[in-house]
Amino acid sequence: MKIPRESEIFASYPRILADSVMLDFIVDYLRLIISGHMNTFEIEALMDEEIETHESEAEVPANSLALVGDSLPAFGIVAAVMGVVHALGSADRPAAELGALIAHAMVGTFLGILLAYGFISPLATVLRQKSAETSKMMQCVKVTLLSNLNGYAPPIAVEFGRKTLYSSERPSFIELEEHVRAVKNPQQQTTTEEA
Repeated sequence: MKIPRESEIFASYPRILADSVMLDFIVDYLRLIISGHMNTFEIEALMDEEIETHESEAEVPANSLALVGDSLPAFGIVAAVMGVVHALGSADRPAAELGALIAHAMVGTFLGILLAYGFISPLATVLRQKSAETSKMMQCVKVTLLSNLNGYAPPIAVEFGRKTLYSSERPSFIELEEHVRAVKNPQQQTTTEEA
């Protein structure tokens, strides 16, 4: 537990080792539980507070990107107006040249909208989705640890955690049961894979 990245237990879970937020969350609460100085309600309140803090922190970059995305169409309009002003300054030119100048002015609007709705806003959405996924994983770990702390057998505690996952990510009861069995008995998993 002192150095979780070197732990044999965590070595079996490379996805957790790769995710420093989840690794720290799990290790910190296992340490608190092992210390025995806090009751279940105190640990749950602390977990809730940490999850809420994580969600608040994760919103900052997403909101910043969203604000930039929201301002880009206005930037495009300003560029278009500047282009139209330039085109109107050339009103004495032939219609073909004037048309080209106005078309160039409209590129500013197009570019502002493309950058806003084609790149920046989707990036903000991706950041929010990643944050929501991490929060959901933290909720799953929270429910699993608290269920075990409240005296439920580990397979039942894992089932409690499974129920908190999004339906698109949630394994079926049978899939989870087979995975838990395989983790309990790695030899059986190797034999099954060879067959």
